Amino acid sequence: VQLQASGGGLVQPGGSLRLSCVVSGSISGIYIMGWHRQAPGKQRELVASIRSGESPNYADSVKGRFTISRDNAKKTTYLQMNSLKPEDTAVYYCNVVTYRPDDYWGRGTQVTVSS
Repeated sequence: VQLQASGGGLVQPGGSLRLSCVVSGSISGIYIMGWHRQAPGKQRELVASIRSGESPNYADSVKGRFTISRDNAKKTTYLQMNSLKPEDTAVYYCNVVTYRPDDYWGRGTQVTVSS
């Protein structure tokens, strides 16, 4: 099972980015899809997650700015990030948890918010 994240990059404050994470390989019963991030010198933190059939959850710091979604048929999750701030700068990791439960992580994509 592999998770391939993409869509990171350099953006100015106030700008937007859309991250995508595609799950490939033999996997069934994806329960949770989520995005975490880790800034230099800080611990990894949960940004947003979405459980199958439930409403998304967001970190307080991103509520109203970020939107997580998932396409089960494509085994893909997206993170739309708007009104980006310098403090959003981090490596963003996607994560999936199955019903078994098995836990899988992607390698991460760098998001840099700077003028």
